[in-house]
Amino acid sequence: MTTRVLTGITPSGTPHLGNYVGAIRPAIAASQASDIESFFFLADLHSLIKAQEPERTQRSTLEIAASWLACGLDPDKVWFYRQSDIPETTELMWFLTVVASKGILNRAHAYKAAVDKNREEQLDDDAGVSAGLFMYPVLMAADILIFNANKVPVGRDQIQHIEMARDFAQRFNHVYGKEYFALPEVIIDEQVATLAGLDGRKMSKSYSNTIPLFVPREELKKLVFSILTDSRLPGEPKDTEGSALFQMYQAFASPEQTAAFAKAFAEGISWGDAKQQLFERIDAELSPLRERYNALMAEPEKIEAILRKRGQQLREQFAIPLLKELRHAVGLRDLSAAGDKPKAAVAAKAALPLFKQYREKDGRFYFKLLDGEGTLLIQSEGFDSPRDAGQLIAVLKQAEHGDALQSELFKVEAEVEPVLAALRELREAAAKE
Repeated sequence: MTTRVLTGITPSGTPHLGNYVGAIRPAIAASQASDIESFFFLADLHSLIKAQEPERTQRSTLEIAASWLACGLDPDKVWFYRQSDIPETTELMWFLTVVASKGILNRAHAYKAAVDKNREEQLDDDAGVSAGLFMYPVLMAADILIFNANKVPVGRDQIQHIEMARDFAQRFNHVYGKEYFALPEVIIDEQVATLAGLDGRKMSKSYSNTIPLFVPREELKKLVFSILTDSRLPGEPKDTEGSALFQMYQAFASPEQTAAFAKAFAEGISWGDAKQQLFERIDAELSPLRERYNALMAEPEKIEAILRKRGQQLREQFAIPLLKELRHAVGLRDLSAAGDKPKAAVAAKAALPLFKQYREKDGRFYFKLLDGEGTLLIQSEGFDSPRDAGQLIAVLKQAEHGDALQSELFKVEAEVEPVLAALRELREAAAKE
């Protein structure tokens, strides 16, 4: 089966070597797997929460798009698009907002941090807090659910947002009686490289210690030679442990090259020679990418055409059909077709069998099948992930004979025929929608 993996890219500032090593390069490599359908989007709507500078937003979006394309992202093989080009996302955000619990949003890390800071400064809890910051998790959930992404790579600080997306999806599915949304799973890569910056701290714009990804060659050399080192002289052995210079070299070198560089450290290489080798190693990898980046930046209309084309294709293939289905589900329908159907439709809906998915205190995921009156028909064993449970539900829904109900993964709690009848009823109802 193909797994949909969705990656959001916030267009804020110019990308640096840390972004390249920790996010861009590994994400592009992962997207090339044959069993992965990759979605990469420029989260320009999210960026408005922190920056209301139109020219800066436009420039950052262009630079980030050009950077990913220059680094090898193939827009013909992955979905590369701009968040604001999918207007159905914000409509879905509203559908999720009306089922989202405010209590959950109150506990969002970013909002809580802002409130805690205000309390420390003896200000009103919500001083300086925009509704955009508060609603950020709902928009992020809409980004994920509109394409029913299976997996979302995020940092540990974003895990909570994926859990919220799952909660909103489950609530919507439950309220409207159908599994409209898959439940996304988080991907945490414990091996993601974190580069040290010019001063030895983590490379970050907030520390002003970055090396921009596509600076001209001479400026790159100047920045590399400004990396902080100790006072050990040529001929004195130097430690690789804790060395920002060595760590940066390792991020761009093969294991053999890294071993040779470590040997040079032990033999007392001068810091000047070490920095020259680091510069040459980084430039060897970035030089062709820099050339592509400069060409792309010189023709922004080509980037605009790529984003618009892929955005329109996504709308037609996924977003528009989904929102059409969701509008019908919530009752935003053609009034001329109403007649006396609403009561009958509600009664029919209430009488339908229902699969319910849930998580127990043991941390495992379960499901059960209930008939229209709430009688238990099937009870599952525990699964490690909601996806595993969902896949078995999909298989069960197609069961037409009793032998399909024989498994160690679930227990049939009723006679076989009523269970098969309930599954048949679900198939027939789905076919009518």
